[in-house]
Amino acid sequence: MADTNHNGSLHDEFILLGFPGFEGSESLLSAPFLLVYIVTLIANSGIVLVIVLDRSLHDPMYSLICCLSVVDIIISSIVVPKMLLSFLFNLKAISLAGCLAQMFLVHFWSSAESTLLLLMAIDRFVAICNPLRYPAIITNTVLLKLGALAFIRSGVAMSILIILASPLPFCKSNIISHCYCEHMALVELACADTTLNSAMGLLFACAIIGFDSVCVLLSYCRIVTTVVKIPSAESRRKAFHTCCTHLLVIAFCYLTALFSFLTYRVGQVPADVRVSLSVMYLILPSMANPIIYGMRTKEIRERLLKRFGGRRVKTRVQVVASVTHRGAQFLLAG
Repeated sequence: MADTNHNGSLHDEFILLGFPGFEGSESLLSAPFLLVYIVTLIANSGIVLVIVLDRSLHDPMYSLICCLSVVDIIISSIVVPKMLLSFLFNLKAISLAGCLAQMFLVHFWSSAESTLLLLMAIDRFVAICNPLRYPAIITNTVLLKLGALAFIRSGVAMSILIILASPLPFCKSNIISHCYCEHMALVELACADTTLNSAMGLLFACAIIGFDSVCVLLSYCRIVTTVVKIPSAESRRKAFHTCCTHLLVIAFCYLTALFSFLTYRVGQVPADVRVSLSVMYLILPSMANPIIYGMRTKEIRERLLKRFGGRRVKTRVQVVASVTHRGAQFLLAG
């Protein structure tokens, strides 16, 4: 463990403080985080399994849901196991190389999740606003190409952040006031000018999260204007319910992410609030996404019940549907 009392020494090992204000009682946090992690793994794995094994669900929309579940599993697995080891066994130390690797993976896969949410919004936009051309516009090949470009975008951006952070002299302290290696949480420990690091981090946050969120918002605005023209009042109500449900999840993900990035620049934000929100935007959407996008989609829910429940079970959950290229409409289950 690096010694934090020698201000002139360069640290190559760091201590993840965890949640400020919970020192000494972090074991109490292990149960809820473990529960969230287990639910995330089970729910997302079930959706991935059903979509992969059922050839009728190999359409673009279901492929996106499957990819989102895979990314959610990856994000949770990068962050939560290390947190649990820290809470339960006080294994808070992490090397500089390990910290940089975790930082890259967290931000890269978070950007990948943002990309998938954008592609899903585009899928719904085309299906509802231009249904006749949906099969020609939205194909697995097109989505794969768009996803590859977005992944390259994220990979280049995160690599630049790592390249800029790696040579910094970390001699202020080796205590990271966070429960995982967040970019600015590590960079602020450097005893050198970090203006470029901060500016590039903010630039990439706006270029990726900001750009994607604006495109998603515009897509759903166009969807809403189309839904308003639906003659049936009941269909409009259910469609609005679907859009609102998706937008709430997306807004939570994007707003907490942007807040996390901005709090290091504006200051005067309590550390416990900053850490809590940055953890929430990584973990909670990973648990909510399979419910919102998967289990509340009629086809996926029915196959989950058939495969794992042994028989069809009628539920009284209010249904939100997803759009398929067959009817280019929301499929509503009761």
